Amino acid sequence: MGEAALLRLMTWLSPAYPVGAFSYSTGIEWAVEIGDITDVASLHDWLAIMLSEGAGRNDAIFFSETHRAVTRGDDEALVETAALAAALTSSCERHLETTTLGRAFVDITCAAWPCEVLNKLKLLWPGPIAYPVAVGTACAGHAIPLGPALHAFLTALVSNWISAGLRLIPLGHTDGQRLIGALAPAVAATAASAVGATLDDLGSATFRADLAGIQHETQYTRLFRS
Repeated sequence: MGEAALLRLMTWLSPAYPVGAFSYSTGIEWAVEIGDITDVASLHDWLAIMLSEGAGRNDAIFFSETHRAVTRGDDEALVETAALAAALTSSCERHLETTTLGRAFVDITCAAWPCEVLNKLKLLWPGPIAYPVAVGTACAGHAIPLGPALHAFLTALVSNWISAGLRLIPLGHTDGQRLIGALAPAVAATAASAVGATLDDLGSATFRADLAGIQHETQYTRLFRS
C-alpha cells in the first residue's frame, strides 16, 4: 500500500473525521445502565463478542463484499450488498447509526477526496447507505487493498466502542489503550475471516447486545443516540 493510500485510510478512520461516530454507543449505554458492563473486564468480554459474533462481524462482511464488488465492477452485487446492509439492522437506532454515518462519510469524502465510485454508488442505490458499504466503496475506489482496509476499519469500530465505554463506566484512557491492545487479536481474526466470507455467512449470536440496542430507544437518560 502506497503512502497516498495510507494517508487516506488513516484520515477516513480517524476520530477527527467528521462523521459523528462519537454520538453512538451501539447499545453499550444500556448495557452499562443495566449492569451488564461495569469494568474493564466486562467491557472487554462484551466487545469481543460484538466484534466476532455480532455487529462487528456483519459489518466486516458487508465491507468485504462491497470492496470486492467495486473492484470487479459488479454493479448488481454492489446494489444487493448496499440494500441488505441497510435492511439487516437489529433495531431502529442501529439503523439510524449505520446509515447516518454512511451518508456523512459519503458526503464528506466526495467533497474532500473525490471518488467516481462513490458518486456511482449514489446513482445506483438511492436508498440509505450503511457505514461499512460507504467506507468499503471508497477504499476500493481509491485502490486501497481489502486486507489492510478491513483491519483498519474494524480497529476504528472497536476504538469507538471503547471510547463510549470509557465515558459511560467511566474508565481511564490507559484502560482504553489496554483494551485496544487486548482486542487486537479478535480484530485480526474477524478481519481474516471476513475477507473470504460472503453474504451467505451473515448472522449474529449476540442477542443480549441486540436487545441493548432496542432497550436504549426508551432509556430515560442518554448520552448517546444508540
